[in-house]
Amino acid sequence: MSDALDRGRQAFQVEAIELLEELEASLLALESSPTDCDLIGRVFRAMHTLKGSGGMFGFQDIEQFAHHIETVLDQVRDGRLRIDQSLIDLVLLGRDQIERMLNQGEVPVSTDDEQTVEQLVKAFQTYGQASETVQSASPDATMPAGDQPAAALFHIVFKPHPDIFLHGCNPLLLLREIDEMGAAQIIARRNEIPALEALNPELCYTAWDIVLAAPVDENAIRDVFIFVEDECELSIQRLAVLPQGSGSIDLDSAGELIREHGFISDQAVDQLFSRSCQADSIEPLLRDGDVEKRIESAAQSEANRVSNIRVASEKLDNLVDLVGELVITQARLQQTVSAHENNELMPLAEEMERLTNDLRETAMEMRLIPIGTLFSKFKRLVRDLSKAQGKDIVLEIVGGETELDKNVIEKLNDPLIHIIRNCIDHGIEPAAKRLFSQKNAAGTIRLSAGHTGAMVRIVIEDDGAGLDTEAIFNKAKEKGLITHQQELSDAEIQQLIFMPGFSTKASVTALSGRGVGMDVVRRNIEALRGSIVIESQRGQGTKMTINLPLTLGIIDGLLTRIGEDFYVFPLALVEECVELQSAANGNGLELIHLRGQAVPYIRLRDQFQITDPLPAIEQILVVDQQGEKYGFVVDEVVGEQQVVIKSLGRMIRNVEGLSGATIMGDGTVALILDVPQLVQCQLNNQTV
Repeated sequence: MSDALDRGRQAFQVEAIELLEELEASLLALESSPTDCDLIGRVFRAMHTLKGSGGMFGFQDIEQFAHHIETVLDQVRDGRLRIDQSLIDLVLLGRDQIERMLNQGEVPVSTDDEQTVEQLVKAFQTYGQASETVQSASPDATMPAGDQPAAALFHIVFKPHPDIFLHGCNPLLLLREIDEMGAAQIIARRNEIPALEALNPELCYTAWDIVLAAPVDENAIRDVFIFVEDECELSIQRLAVLPQGSGSIDLDSAGELIREHGFISDQAVDQLFSRSCQADSIEPLLRDGDVEKRIESAAQSEANRVSNIRVASEKLDNLVDLVGELVITQARLQQTVSAHENNELMPLAEEMERLTNDLRETAMEMRLIPIGTLFSKFKRLVRDLSKAQGKDIVLEIVGGETELDKNVIEKLNDPLIHIIRNCIDHGIEPAAKRLFSQKNAAGTIRLSAGHTGAMVRIVIEDDGAGLDTEAIFNKAKEKGLITHQQELSDAEIQQLIFMPGFSTKASVTALSGRGVGMDVVRRNIEALRGSIVIESQRGQGTKMTINLPLTLGIIDGLLTRIGEDFYVFPLALVEECVELQSAANGNGLELIHLRGQAVPYIRLRDQFQITDPLPAIEQILVVDQQGEKYGFVVDEVVGEQQVVIKSLGRMIRNVEGLSGATIMGDGTVALILDVPQLVQCQLNNQTV
C-alpha cells in the first residue's frame, strides 16, 4: 500500500508543478488586466486545487499555507478586495514558497523557511483584515453583478474505482470541497456494498450523486477531482443557469427538473432549496422530455474526447534508444539482403525499412514539446530582474508553438537565461537615457522561434544600447585576449564576447561581471550541435540567433567516404553535390564557380590529414552555413542513411569538427561531422 501512496504523492507533485506554472502565468497576465474576471478565476482555482489536493495527499503544510492565500483570493474574486501590484507580488512570493515546500517533500523545514512562512501568513492575514474593514465601511462596494459568474445547477456522479484507497485518496475530502462551493445535496449509492463476510475494508464500494447549486462553472468542479481523474468515473451535467440577484429560486421549475431526472427524493429536493442560493429566476437548459437525450449526448461527447496519458520522460528516452538500435539492425538487414541478392527477402527488408522509418518518426514526435513552455518561464525572470534594476522592460514572445525535442529544451534553459540577463543588465538602458535617445521609456526583449527545414531558429533581440565595439576591443587587449597589433572588423570584435573570461563590467554584480556567461552559452549551444550568431548596432540593439537541430538522437544523414574512412553530413545542411572540376584560389581559399557564384571549399582530406591515394574524380558537397555557401571535398558520396548518433569517447570527444559517431549496417563506425565548426576552423586557418 505504501508504494501506491508514493505513486499518488508523485502524481500530485507533477500536477502541482503544472498548477504553479498556471498560477504564475495568470498572475503575470493580471498585471496588465487587473479586472479580468477570467484570470482572477484561474488564479483562485489553481490555489484552491493546490490546497485541497495537497491535504488529500499528505502535504498538510501546503494545505494550511495555501488556505491563507486562497482566503485573500476569494475576497478578490467576490469583489471585496482590489488586486494591485503589491498583492500580485505577495501571491507570487507565496507561489514560490509552495514550490519550495513541494520540492522538500518530507525533509524537515528549516528555521529560515518557517520564518518566511510566518511572515507571508501575517502579510496575507493583514490583507484579509483590511478587506473586511473596507467591506464593513462600504457594504455596497462589490463586484458588478454582470461580472460575477452566474450560479448554475449541476448533477454530478462521482464513482471512485474500488482501489482508490490504495492510492492514498480520501473521497470524503473531495465531497467536502464540493459541499463548500454552494448549496449541495450528496446522496450515496450503497447498492454495490457486499455482505459483511465478503467486504474488503481496503476497497471502496460507494458512489455518490450530487446536486449542486453554486456560482461556478464545470471547470471549477473538475478541478476538485483533477488528481483522481484516472481513479474514478466522473460525470458533470449542468441542468440550469441561475442568474444572480435578489429573491429566491423558482422552486417549482427547479424541483420539477430534478424530480424528472429521478435520482434524489422529493424530501432531498426540498432540503436542497432550503439552503441559501440567491436567484430571481431560472432558465432551464432542458425542456420536458429532453433530459435523457441531453445526458446521452453528454456521455457521447465525453467518450469522443481525446484522452492524454502521462509518460515518464525516462521511458520516452528508453523508447528512442531502442528505436535507434532497431534502425541499426534494420540497416544491417538491408545490407545483408542486398549483398546476397535474395529476391524473396528483399520485399520484407523494404517493408521493415518503411515500418522502422514510421516508428522512428512517431517516437521522435513524442518527445517534441512546444518551446513556449520554456519561453513562458522567462516572463517572471524579466519581471523580477527589471524591477531589481529599476528598469521598465516588456518581454514579447513569438512562435511559442514551435516544437523542439524536450532534451534540447531542457539544455537550452541556462543559455537563454544568460542571454536574457545580459539584455537586461548590459543592453536595455534606464528610462531617462532611453527618452534622451528618443526611444520609448520601456525597453523590449523579443523571444521568437520558428522552423527552418530540419532546424529550429531561436532569436533573442533587444532594443537597447547595442554592443560598444570600442570598449570590447580595448578590454580584450587589456586582458591579453588579442594583441595590440591586431585589426578586427566590428563583426569579429563582437564575437570576442564569447571568449572565456571576457566581461566589460568594471565590477561584479548579481547579474554579470564574472566573465563566464557568454562563454557558457556558446559551449552549451555547440554541445547541442547548434550555432549562435550575434548582430548588433550601436544605439539600436542586439540580436542573437541560435540554430538548433529539431531533435537529438536520430537524424537523416548523407554518408560519404574519404580513403578508407566514412563520414556523415547532416542531410538538412546539404544543398547539392557536384564533381570537382578546375579550381581557383582566392585569398588563401580554394574556390569553385557554381552558376556564376564563387564558392570556397574545404579539402577534408587535408583537414583530417588522410594520406590514402586520390580517386580519379572527387566530389564536392555544397552546404549552407548561416546564409553562406561552402563546399567540402570527399572521395565518394555513398548515399542517404538514417543515422543514430552515438557520443564520442573521452579520447576524441573534444576533437574539433566532429559531433558524434554512428554504427553502419556492417558494423563499421562512421564519424558525424560538425559542419559549422569545420567552417569556422577553416576561416581561422586552423587544422583539426
